[in-house]
Amino acid sequence: MPAHAAGNSANNSPSQPASDWCMPLAARLPKISVSDCRDSKLLPSGALSQNGFPILAREIAAGKGREGHGQALKVLLIGGIHGDELTSSAIVFKWLELIQKPSAQEFQWKVAPIVNPDGLLAAKPRRMNARGVDLNRNFPTPNWAQDAPRYWARVTASDPRRYPGSAPLSEPESRWVHDTIEQFKPDVIISVHAPFGVLDFDGPVKPPSRFGRLMFNRVGVYPGSLGNYSGLHKDIPVVTIELPNAQTMPPDAEVLRIWQDMLGWIKRNVPSASKLALQR
Repeated sequence: MPAHAAGNSANNSPSQPASDWCMPLAARLPKISVSDCRDSKLLPSGALSQNGFPILAREIAAGKGREGHGQALKVLLIGGIHGDELTSSAIVFKWLELIQKPSAQEFQWKVAPIVNPDGLLAAKPRRMNARGVDLNRNFPTPNWAQDAPRYWARVTASDPRRYPGSAPLSEPESRWVHDTIEQFKPDVIISVHAPFGVLDFDGPVKPPSRFGRLMFNRVGVYPGSLGNYSGLHKDIPVVTIELPNAQTMPPDAEVLRIWQDMLGWIKRNVPSASKLALQR
């Protein structure tokens, strides 16, 4: 972590407004200014990264004029679970600018653009958190204790970038995502990554065929991944958006198309949790 970021984490209180944390974040993210970060109105969630940086989040209520006036679908939107996938955080900031438009107000949102701030703010941005754990292998999938270490050793040849941790939810960042799922109870989870340039999907509803130029192409199922945990074992649909480049943002028109296609897919395909329970 850069010295200035480490100093902020050590000396500032997590109760401070998120705008105080925007300078080190905006310095790392493509096409995101300090004012963009401040305008996002993120707040410290109460959870801290391993190095003491707050996980910033925002909850946005559904608009009163939405169709049907029933209980709004809940959408959990997260980016930056891998700290070196810079665009995965930057695009979530861009979408926060669009989230107040009528097309998005049908839904209730919980948004966290940077789940792994320590990875982002490392001297060189890195996939893992400050303890060297791949957070997207740290969720409590069934038989994690056997499957995750075995997969790491045999399939990745103990690649340190994909270390699943010593136990499921061993890391504060993965615990925050897990606890948010338990408390917010999303009907769908959108997790943004890079750089494979595809859509992946896990869960009980029809997968999207495309968002913008990104086409559906199942990447795979891994022990301890969010898609495996939430999509396959919690029956919460999880869309993994893999942007085509981790460093360079898509054109603005493509950022908008992905967003619009995502909203349309949610509206057409995602039932509320209560409706899904009735279907089982």
